[in-house]
Amino acid sequence: MLYPATTAIATFCVLVAAALIGLGVRRVLPEEHKAMETVQLVQLVNGMLVTFAALMLSLLTASAKSSFDTVTDDFHTFASDLIQLDTTLRSYGTEGDPARALLRAYTAATTASTWPHERPPPGDYFPRDITPKDASENLDDIRLDRMLDEAGKELRKLAPGDPYHQVLKEEGLAQFARAVSAHWKLVEEAHSSISMPFFMTLAFWLFVIFLSFGLIAPHNALALVTIGLGSILLASVVYVIVDFDTLFRGLIVVPSQPLRDAVAHMST
Repeated sequence: MLYPATTAIATFCVLVAAALIGLGVRRVLPEEHKAMETVQLVQLVNGMLVTFAALMLSLLTASAKSSFDTVTDDFHTFASDLIQLDTTLRSYGTEGDPARALLRAYTAATTASTWPHERPPPGDYFPRDITPKDASENLDDIRLDRMLDEAGKELRKLAPGDPYHQVLKEEGLAQFARAVSAHWKLVEEAHSSISMPFFMTLAFWLFVIFLSFGLIAPHNALALVTIGLGSILLASVVYVIVDFDTLFRGLIVVPSQPLRDAVAHMST
């Protein structure tokens, strides 16, 4: 599991260390290894590595952003399914109130546990101590599952007395099935989408690139500043990629507003 800030700092340190190693090696190299032909060869190979590294960075960024957008869209769909189910239960009448209460408590508890660093929904009708071990990797909690199951049981207990209520119950069961499916889809999607072998390969390539920068860079302040700025730039790119991938913590998080809107709708 990667953490955005830690990964970015580690990337920066590795790149700077690689450049410094290259500068140190250059000082002890014999003069024949510093010939123009050798430098041109290093630049040619370095250009090829830079191209491949840029391609891999773009693929990682696209993958992380796509995963982030998918989860965001699925939370909108999930909230919509919950609102539709609550509306159906409300239309059913007072017999549907127990299922509505459980559904509302489940939605509020899910919101509070998924975004533990944000303000929880107001009220004391739901458990506030549900906190997954790591919201970036696992959204599931057995108590949330039981709350959702209990809402489904209350829905199935309804005994329609006329065709109108029979239709409402059938619609409610179909909506509940969609909500459960969306719930488990989100649980599975919360896992990291970054392939560690892919990421480590990229890190190795960047190390080699900055090592070669140190080998061919002149010994002056401007060259060192340029290498430092390049390290900061790539570290910030890595930060954005990992931050997109963590979904629920960091600077870029999946918005909680859809579920908060669902809670507000159920509370009216």
